[in-house]
Amino acid sequence: MKALEQFDISGRSALVTGAASGLGLAYAEAMAEAGAKVTLTDIDAEGAEREAVRLRELGYEARSARLDVRNREESRAVFEAHVDAYGGLDIAFANAGIDTGPGFWNPGGYRNPDGQVDTLDPARWDRSLSVNLTGMFNTIREAVRIMKAAGRGGSIIATSSNAAMICEAIVDLPYMPAKAGVAHLVRHLALELAEFRIRVNAIAPGPFVTNIGGGALKRDPALRAKWDSQVPLGRVAETYQIKPLALYLASDASSYMTGSQLLIDGGMAQGRFR
Repeated sequence: MKALEQFDISGRSALVTGAASGLGLAYAEAMAEAGAKVTLTDIDAEGAEREAVRLRELGYEARSARLDVRNREESRAVFEAHVDAYGGLDIAFANAGIDTGPGFWNPGGYRNPDGQVDTLDPARWDRSLSVNLTGMFNTIREAVRIMKAAGRGGSIIATSSNAAMICEAIVDLPYMPAKAGVAHLVRHLALELAEFRIRVNAIAPGPFVTNIGGGALKRDPALRAKWDSQVPLGRVAETYQIKPLALYLASDASSYMTGSQLLIDGGMAQGRFR
């Protein structure tokens, strides 16, 4: 088979969580642009529908659904509605995630009073783990249930983070162990599900310009410049740059890959030199 033919996902269907903006929207766009039928889900129902309408206006097949990934009953209903609409599920992006606040260090050069382990509001820990780890479990569980029953395999892609591998003083404390949990969940499920031809991989992004952290990188040029200076490649990424990797993992181009976590972070996990 020719190389480019292996990237063809025409006629397949994909569901993406956290798809109203940011990386989730980029994943949904990539799937639609490559010919897949897509359900965009998000707790921001209006945002998800707005983007689904935009994709339909561009000639793609897309629908939307409200989804709080913490809610198992809602997750099941949304996945079942996707199957009813599109006749099955081939690709699932477990992407929805949140940042609940600052880390222990501020880019301005001082400690955040509410970002340290002894001052952190435990509710932040609970909320982060419930979305960033338990929400991943809920999403993947429903995708697996459907893919197993159909018996034709599938590809599941979880959004991890380079924060699963390195520590960042300015990053939300519970975010890092949650994403490390996602990375290990992916490795375990790859082993468990290989027999069913269900592949499970992770994308581990570094800094991208998204709404995470309240969208500060979009609003604050000084903060953006500071982040740019920390990345070995010299720049924070735009969301379109993650699309080729998403398509690779969703398609047969990665048919011999499972349990992998692929970094896309401008070299940040390798260290800093500035």
